[in-house]
Amino acid sequence: MTGRRILLAAVAAAFLGGCGGPDSGPVRISAIGAPPRLANPNLQPLDPPAVVLAEASAQGLVRFDAAGEIEPALAQSWIVSDDGLRYTFRIRRAQWIDGGARVTADQVVNRLKAALSRASRNPLKPVLGAIDNIVAMTDEVLEISLKGPRPNFLQLLAQPEMSIALGTHGTGPYRIAASDAAGLRLALPPGDGDGDDADTPDPGQPEPAMLLRGESAALAIARFQAGGADFVTGGTIGDLPFARQAGVASNRLLLDPAQGLIGLAFLNADGPLADPVVRRALAMAVDRESIASEPLLAGFDGRAALVASGIDELPAPAQPDWAAQPIAQRRPAAARAIAALDVPVTLRVALPGGPGYRLLFAHLRRDWAAIGVAATIAAPGARADLILIDAVAPSLAAPWYLRRFACDSSPVCDPAADAALAEARAAPNAAVRQAALARADQLLAGAGAYIVLGAPLRWSLAAPRLNGVRPNPFAHHPASTLIAEGS
Repeated sequence: MTGRRILLAAVAAAFLGGCGGPDSGPVRISAIGAPPRLANPNLQPLDPPAVVLAEASAQGLVRFDAAGEIEPALAQSWIVSDDGLRYTFRIRRAQWIDGGARVTADQVVNRLKAALSRASRNPLKPVLGAIDNIVAMTDEVLEISLKGPRPNFLQLLAQPEMSIALGTHGTGPYRIAASDAAGLRLALPPGDGDGDDADTPDPGQPEPAMLLRGESAALAIARFQAGGADFVTGGTIGDLPFARQAGVASNRLLLDPAQGLIGLAFLNADGPLADPVVRRALAMAVDRESIASEPLLAGFDGRAALVASGIDELPAPAQPDWAAQPIAQRRPAAARAIAALDVPVTLRVALPGGPGYRLLFAHLRRDWAAIGVAATIAAPGARADLILIDAVAPSLAAPWYLRRFACDSSPVCDPAADAALAEARAAPNAAVRQAALARADQLLAGAGAYIVLGAPLRWSLAAPRLNGVRPNPFAHHPASTLIAEGS
């Protein structure tokens, strides 16, 4: 059965359950992924349902508002020293939801240090290296000291991977009021607001404010179209064709201006891939404009530079030497580079699941075939030469892009770029740091460490009753920002 038939069948099934959504009651959220659970981000990655639940029930020191700006969360206030090296947070009076005990600065410090520990697999760990120390000053005050100033440091602390939990207990503002086959019902305790007792657990049964489900993209879209969901979140370019084929109204489909990376990372530097000339040929042969013109992938924003534009620390990202050439010029040059080899080039590419990713691969296979390179999709678990990476940057900072291709993370790297990144981390001022980052960017561009395709595409669906949904560069839409009329 084709993806379109599966989607239509799901839509029909959803309509059998009734159509038309209520104008009041809990906000019904369908997040694309597994059933929601409060997971430990230091042990496993968070999928969209886990992200929504973490942001709702296990907030961090700070959080994003609807537009992606920083606002207070567990910390009621903070002070940044004049030199930008010390962040002092005052924790508001809060209790562990369902636990009853008071949240202390020591507990928060321990959770933050766990994310930085040697055993941690937190995805933010590589870009948290600027942290020098984290200490509790009193029961309500903690201080984070940095090795160098980081203007966008709070954006990292607002990420769900930095949420504060004690086992399965978070700090709110929402609590799990009930769990059944329909999903998790989240509620605010009575008296929620700005007072000291805002997070006192409710001994009764509060009225659910939200219903959170984790389900496939096709089912989430079908449910939304049938009026059974108010908000669908977690969409990527991989499942965008489902939304396009379902005929979702354009004013209900939200595309975030997400910053980050979508492209191909090398899993080995063996054979022809050891040659930067070959890696350059593969990158220059890709027709990014053709991908962007694909109707089912409408909204894709192609680029050739590793670092996105608009990054203060790197105002002029390094462009490949071929970036200004049209594809009609690039492709013959790439073909000559491949023809000069004495061995055929066949690439195995690891892809996430989803029709959009396969459509993206179809463009790559066509473009590479035009220069004499064969490409196949690697079977799950099988050896691959490249892997498709689709990730949103956690902050508007350059190191997240560059450190992904350090020599301890990537088989294709440049030790001189690593040295430049180390210099940037220890830089005494912004000018020295910016110069070191620019040097690392130039070196990685020359090494052909990554085949950049463009910016990550993230999408959501929002019902008319929601008026708190805003596009933002982090593609985060926390439950607390979904304002519903009549709820």
